[in-house]
Amino acid sequence: MMKNRTIYKLFFVFYIFIESLSLHAQNSENNPYKELEQISIIDQKVMMPMRDGIRLATDIYRPKGEGKYPIIFSRTPYNFNRWVNGKERTRTAKQALEAVKRGYAYVVQNERGRYFSEGEWDILGVPLTDGYDAFTWMKKQEWSNGKIGTIGCSSTAEWQMAVAALDHPSHAAMVPQGYGAGVGKVGPYNEQGNWYRGGVEQMLFFSWLYGVEHDKFKPRIPAGATQEDLIRISRFYDLAPKNPAVDMTEALKHLPLQDILKNINGKEEIFDKMIRRTPNHEDWFKGGLYHADDNFGVPSFWFASWYDVSVGPNVALFNHVRAHGKDAEVRDNQYLVIAPTLHCGYTRATENTVVGERSVGDARLNYEEQIYAWFDLWLKGEKNDFKEKTPRVQYYTMGSNKWQYSETFPPKEAKFFTYYLNSNGNANTLNGDGTLSTKRPGKDNPDSYMYDPMNPVTSYGGNVCCTGNAVKGGAFDQSEMEKREDILVYTSEPLKKGIEVTGFIESTLYVSSDVKDTDITIKIIDVYPDGKAYNLDETIQRARYREGYDKEVFMEKDNVYKIQLSPMTTSNYFEKGHRIRIEISSSNFPRFARNLNTGGKNYDEKESVIAHNKIHHSKKYPSHIKLPIVLK
Repeated sequence: MMKNRTIYKLFFVFYIFIESLSLHAQNSENNPYKELEQISIIDQKVMMPMRDGIRLATDIYRPKGEGKYPIIFSRTPYNFNRWVNGKERTRTAKQALEAVKRGYAYVVQNERGRYFSEGEWDILGVPLTDGYDAFTWMKKQEWSNGKIGTIGCSSTAEWQMAVAALDHPSHAAMVPQGYGAGVGKVGPYNEQGNWYRGGVEQMLFFSWLYGVEHDKFKPRIPAGATQEDLIRISRFYDLAPKNPAVDMTEALKHLPLQDILKNINGKEEIFDKMIRRTPNHEDWFKGGLYHADDNFGVPSFWFASWYDVSVGPNVALFNHVRAHGKDAEVRDNQYLVIAPTLHCGYTRATENTVVGERSVGDARLNYEEQIYAWFDLWLKGEKNDFKEKTPRVQYYTMGSNKWQYSETFPPKEAKFFTYYLNSNGNANTLNGDGTLSTKRPGKDNPDSYMYDPMNPVTSYGGNVCCTGNAVKGGAFDQSEMEKREDILVYTSEPLKKGIEVTGFIESTLYVSSDVKDTDITIKIIDVYPDGKAYNLDETIQRARYREGYDKEVFMEKDNVYKIQLSPMTTSNYFEKGHRIRIEISSSNFPRFARNLNTGGKNYDEKESVIAHNKIHHSKKYPSHIKLPIVLK
């Protein structure tokens, strides 16, 4: 009996030993750093010098061997440290491993003032110097072939456009994704990096800055610390402080706007200066943002998404570069993908992609294959078939749920059709008498509604980013929201045949009010036969900026003013039996800041005035939208 127990114990110990070896082997197999160590030279916490002596923390992964390699470069304000609180993270390693396997050096760097990088941080860093200096440093390395491609999404993309305007000789190609916060003033959009839409503050940065801005009094690594010191320190201390979690649903309600971060004990310096800038303030044009009068000298593969905060400006920039790039080669080498996802959500598309509440079908795409073919073409000089295989524009049409292809955006087959707003003066709520049709209205029966800034229309879904828990992005059924009396609803008859709307949707409204200044909001919606009403895009316009963002022109009581809103953008197939709907109101909060209707600066005010607004529609005041309908 004792002998059997001894044998059993030995067997059990041996079993545990074998299992532990197996688990260790699995962990090793699943850890990309292990494979990277086999095939690459890993050089972390390289302190790359800038022209003013500031050093930026940089990790470099390059193939072993004596060759010279093209570089894929990612510059970011986010934390890519290998260790977080003593635990190893592998996201960066996975990206580096894929690049190295394909014959690239992969370089990732923090913007100045972020984590282990020296200096003071500002939004977008100092791209006009730091980005250019980084290219020059990498070009000179003995392992570099002198060709650099940039890649990244959101704040890892937004700095790329301003640097592309400098046309560094080594900046051979770029892949910016969800890059709206790098776009200043392009085409009909004057967003200044997503801070504004139609002259109204987009509140995403209020939340984002609370989450990402580090305090200047945080512990700093001593100047001159060696690479060995930095690597050792980074194993247990990643310089990644976090503010306590905050309910942004409540935080963003605080007035005045200028005190929102102060009220939640956030860092205020960057926010304080930005909240005071008007849409055309000179500081927006001092570097960091790309504007239409800047040069552009880099072949680019752009990625946008329908439910991102800045799809309109993103697509407008693509069109601008195609028309006004530095030379014919640059103009002819611009490609675009528009996915039906949220901000930076491209690769999260599935066989049944659901965005908000609406299923848009199988929206997957071979992103990695296309991106590396692009880099192979420009960084390695391979004569591959990227141009033959890759359409100029790949866009996903919701409703018909399919990828489509075009040489332009909108496609050349898209033609504008005008749809007029009309009613007998009672378009309030989805149960009102508001109509949308190609028939021009006759007598003016304006629709009236009351806008109370203390009871704004709540943002429900939409094309958003970065607002914490305050707004959940995507398509949601708006029908319950449309029972509010301060929402005007204009709906077409059920469609006798399906139509595809793809492109920029223009909106012209005739508005009067009893206050000096107010906002006008609009949404375009696909209404299903069962009444579900899914939002596609939305925009807003502050009345004082209706004549341009370089001046403020206030309204006079009961005068009627023509207001043209920045375009909405989508691709949606409205099936037979569906209806097209437009919603109009004066708030969409907290996606957009509330107008307090006083005519004051708004950001420093706590008291509001109730506005009584009217939308006019007649032969004299033909409020309308223009839909780009694809004729096939």
